[in-house]
Amino acid sequence: MTDQPKRILAIHAHPDDIELQYAGTLALLKDRGCEIVYCTMTAGDLGSMDLSQKEIAAVRRGEAEKSAQMLGAEFVCGEFGDLAIFNDDDSRRRVTEIIRKARPDIVITAPPLDYHCDHEATSVLVKDACFGATVPNYKTHQWDPAPYLDHLPHLYYVDPIEGTDYYGNPMPPQFVVDISEKMDLKLEMLACHASQREWLRAIHGMDEYLDSCKRWSATRGEENGFAYGEGFRQHKGHPFPHDNLLGELLNLK
Repeated sequence: MTDQPKRILAIHAHPDDIELQYAGTLALLKDRGCEIVYCTMTAGDLGSMDLSQKEIAAVRRGEAEKSAQMLGAEFVCGEFGDLAIFNDDDSRRRVTEIIRKARPDIVITAPPLDYHCDHEATSVLVKDACFGATVPNYKTHQWDPAPYLDHLPHLYYVDPIEGTDYYGNPMPPQFVVDISEKMDLKLEMLACHASQREWLRAIHGMDEYLDSCKRWSATRGEENGFAYGEGFRQHKGHPFPHDNLLGELLNLK
């Protein structure tokens, strides 16, 4: 590898998704000198029983910014609406511009199959936009567009929630990162999203936001011989890179 810092684009659907699924790995990458762009597709504008969409979006955007600051990461919001992320041309061009501006060596995003439609739409949009970002004539219609990428970034998907498919069948990751030393920071970042805890308690009757995250991280870790872990799969379809740059940066065996 060269001495140039690697750039990581962490892009998932909602504020708190990154923390739940891979903040520990991002913290390890930060320690290794990587530059991180932290992007949520939405600002969580439907995540309240009491506040208006505009009001809760402002709250949740602020929570995401606070969390990103804990990694020294640049925060970006795609400004999609909750339950309104769709795989269409306008959306693909918007995500393409996000990727071009981030200039990533590695993109880490939502899994293709997950419980939430916004997660799945994010996954396919990011995959297709990574390719589109390298095509000079694929214009994004921005007033000040970023130049196209001269390479395809390495693309990775995080675990689906609870690591299962729609039928509860396990979906094992290709590799798991030991985040034991970063588990406390991961939980501190997740705790920034206080409004999401209130939303989950109101809409789903859940009040174990941090504990459930810790349990799942422990499950992935214990399967691989360490305390806490985060699972990943790499997109290796043509023409994406096949070497495991993420694993190389983290000295995975």
